Amino acid sequence: MIIDFHTHIFPPDVRQHRERYLDNEPAFELLYASPKSKMVGANQLVAAMDAHGVDKSVTFGFPWSTMETARRHNDYIIEAVARHPDRLIGFACMDAAHPRAAEEADRCLAVGLSGVGELAFYCSDMDRQCLGDLDGIMAVARQYGRPVMIHTNEPIGHRYAGKTDNTLAQIYAMIRQYPDNDLVLAHWGGGIFWYNLLKKEVTGALQRVWFDTAASPYLYRHDIYPMAMALAGADKILFGTDYPLLPPRRYLEEMAAAGLDEDQMAAICYGNAAKLLGL
Repeated sequence: MIIDFHTHIFPPDVRQHRERYLDNEPAFELLYASPKSKMVGANQLVAAMDAHGVDKSVTFGFPWSTMETARRHNDYIIEAVARHPDRLIGFACMDAAHPRAAEEADRCLAVGLSGVGELAFYCSDMDRQCLGDLDGIMAVARQYGRPVMIHTNEPIGHRYAGKTDNTLAQIYAMIRQYPDNDLVLAHWGGGIFWYNLLKKEVTGALQRVWFDTAASPYLYRHDIYPMAMALAGADKILFGTDYPLLPPRRYLEEMAAAGLDEDQMAAICYGNAAKLLGL
């Protein structure tokens, strides 16, 4: 069994006319203005899942600044889950800074979506204002007992589209600000789990934090898998592909190359996600 915890799907109009959605959407322009940036719909995702042996996928949209666009995209996620209830697990997504962000999260969770995310601050770092913007969404997620996924990335190294200026200190401040929320940090959480080696404080703060593997083949050597299992915890790693960015086989090949055994791969690819989602 495989659960892909990190996939994106887009409604037909966005896929066919992305140029209509660039105005007042700097984050979308940054990531998707180029026709080379891949976008797929729900049916394409399910077909790819069939081809790659993925049983279920957590899927979500984009943190649109325009609430009407975010609502339409979330409605598409809701409809996709209704069409593929045994395959797709939907998360609600929106710009956390929008004054109706918490209201939209509540609307989506009330009709059955399974979490919130991938929330991102693509055009800024995670400063105090950004963290404050999360308050309402986090409160709603706690009310429903649902996880929240946050886009994070390594603060050093090469630049690429979507790499934000977050620091590890800012990521850690967010974790500490919401100790009662289940948090999934995308893209290995920027590597913050390395600080579980500290003798004080960090290990306790990361108790309700999970890390997905999205984009790992682009970013890290395959050695990260056994190291992350040792430092983050074997039960805190979630298989995520960022599909359609990369196909699942790239990750499975790297896990095998890293020497993970069947039980370890089963935990990363299914067990940990199933437990977090209450499947």
